[in-house]
Amino acid sequence: MTNTDLKDLKQILSTPKNIVIVPHKNPDGDAMGASLAMKLFLEKKNHTIDIVTPNDYPDFLKWLPKANTSYKFDMQNRQSKRAINNADLIFLLDFNALHRVGDDMANTLKKYEGTFVMIDHHQQPDDITRFIYSDTEMCSTCQMVYHFIEMFGEKDLLDKDIATCIYTGIMTDTGSFRFRSTTSTTHRVVADLIDLGADNARIHNNVYDTNSYSRMQLLGVALNNMKMISDYKTAYITLSQDEKEQFDFKKGDTEGFVNYALSLKGIVLAVIFIEDKEQGIIKMSLRSKGSFSVNEFARSYFDGGGHTNAAGGRSTLNMEETVEKFINLLPNHKEEISKSYEE
Repeated sequence: MTNTDLKDLKQILSTPKNIVIVPHKNPDGDAMGASLAMKLFLEKKNHTIDIVTPNDYPDFLKWLPKANTSYKFDMQNRQSKRAINNADLIFLLDFNALHRVGDDMANTLKKYEGTFVMIDHHQQPDDITRFIYSDTEMCSTCQMVYHFIEMFGEKDLLDKDIATCIYTGIMTDTGSFRFRSTTSTTHRVVADLIDLGADNARIHNNVYDTNSYSRMQLLGVALNNMKMISDYKTAYITLSQDEKEQFDFKKGDTEGFVNYALSLKGIVLAVIFIEDKEQGIIKMSLRSKGSFSVNEFARSYFDGGGHTNAAGGRSTLNMEETVEKFINLLPNHKEEISKSYEE
């Protein structure tokens, strides 16, 4: 964001506004943490704030401050559209293209004639906003929200609740601070958040240590389904709709499953394929080590994208056909994968 844009946005926000905050579909810890932190910050500046999520988010995030105040577009369509249509300003957080909110909500946002503000760290953002703060090197959108508040010169408005939301997003999007995107600056930000009252142990427990018995059983199925393709330093996991239903699948239950495949010795590329019969697709989460870009891979072949080492994708083929397509692509990238990461 240029100094001119920052000055103009400050001017817009200098008087009370009706503001809507929108995260991406299937909001994760970073999306919800950023949205709730921004809501709490802007409410301190006397703005009226509504968060409109495209759909529901996992139970392990519903303890966050003010999490229960958001509208869900797919379930509260009329209220969501009214909030969007009445907004003076809409913040788009943790996504870089309108299709990331789903077709129905994207069509509603495309008709909106007001001002958009995008804060996001994903690669290749679409040119859809008047104001954009984009940094693909940043570990999380939550860290960007911290710096956004810092750029506004209003760090004095940070408090325990805002710090808790931001910490949650940074923690989840860095894999508990272990990914390469975690910088010394990230740790300095996190130290400040803890000083402000973010209870790091409690946050970690609320997110990671509240598993249901059925989720652990589903993880067992996922691990049993794991396959290795040693020649291509690749591992993948499949989960069918029937397997999900057998173990009472809830939104967010497969969060982090793909990392078990990536943790295997010698593996550079890991994917989980999850059948979603309601949408008629196979959802994919891709992870990599080193220089191999799953962002480019997902964009090229599976209508997706994200970051160099973490991306999502989708396929309208069935599970067997999707996995076959994926495996058949690997020879084209064998050299890239083999040179990506040296242990």
